[in-house]
Amino acid sequence: VLVFLPQIVILFAFIILLEDFGYMARAAFLMDRIMGGAGLHGRAFIPLLSSFACAIPGVMAARVIDAKRDRLTTIMVAPLMTCSARIPVYVLIIGAFIPQQTVWGFASLQGLVMFGLYAAGIVSALLVSFVIRKVFWRGAVEPFMMELPTYKMPDLKSVAFNLWLRARIFMERAARIILPLMIVVWAAGTFPYPPEGATGPAIDYSFAGMIGQALEPIFAPIGFNWQMVVALVPGMAAREVAVAALGTVYAVGDPEAAGSLLGATLAAQWSLATGLSFLAWYVFAPQCVATLGVVKRELNSWKWMWVMVVYMFALAYLASFATYHTAVALGGGAVGG
Repeated sequence: VLVFLPQIVILFAFIILLEDFGYMARAAFLMDRIMGGAGLHGRAFIPLLSSFACAIPGVMAARVIDAKRDRLTTIMVAPLMTCSARIPVYVLIIGAFIPQQTVWGFASLQGLVMFGLYAAGIVSALLVSFVIRKVFWRGAVEPFMMELPTYKMPDLKSVAFNLWLRARIFMERAARIILPLMIVVWAAGTFPYPPEGATGPAIDYSFAGMIGQALEPIFAPIGFNWQMVVALVPGMAAREVAVAALGTVYAVGDPEAAGSLLGATLAAQWSLATGLSFLAWYVFAPQCVATLGVVKRELNSWKWMWVMVVYMFALAYLASFATYHTAVALGGGAVGG
């Protein structure tokens, strides 16, 4: 998982620079008309932009919105923004299934797919907020008034410190959450040992194999196999755990070439339709228990937390179903396709 730290640091660097330049507040003011058209308050832009780094500070940043309904709407759509924890999953699947080629003479196809995933999160958040505003409660959005801060040059020491702080948090999470969960996944995928005379892979007879195969019928319509189901379960603790879980389930143990080897393994085991379906799932699924806990704390309500869980899982399933069957119809259903 630490292989993906540079991409995440780059993302944080741009967000920190926007904040320190004093442009973030101006961006919120400029986006007020677009946000209002989707039923969001202009101040919602800052929490939603923060959610690109992590949904947890994005949800907490919604406190700047005074109106209760506007704040609730912002919190409900904040996890749809593409947070940094999704980057390892996106990079792995895109690298495995999307060829490195140039389109239109200048654009990278892999880069366009990554951009499309980010755009899908933004568009879906605006559409969901529009539906919430029109269906659940109606009324005009409060006018947006604020005092614009002055422009200023960022302090390099402050930027470097904030970058280190966020990188350290990511690495600590890798140590405290991802590593212990991988040990659990490894144990579940190792024990019990296969019986004498067994011909299938050892993991088929393990606890992880039993759980994955029991749940596989639920996910079969969207193209998921039981190994993918096993990876989704620990991935609820943190989205990027799914990468390490897939490496454990598929027995990719070479640390020197783990990323490329896992991508090659998935490309050989999955079809293109399956890979795209997995990407669609991660655009919408609420694969982060910590975010759900913060939502419950901020709203002081179990009801709205469960509403978020249900609607996001429903969106993820529908998006994966549509993506998988469309890709199969277009000829992407063959393994290694």
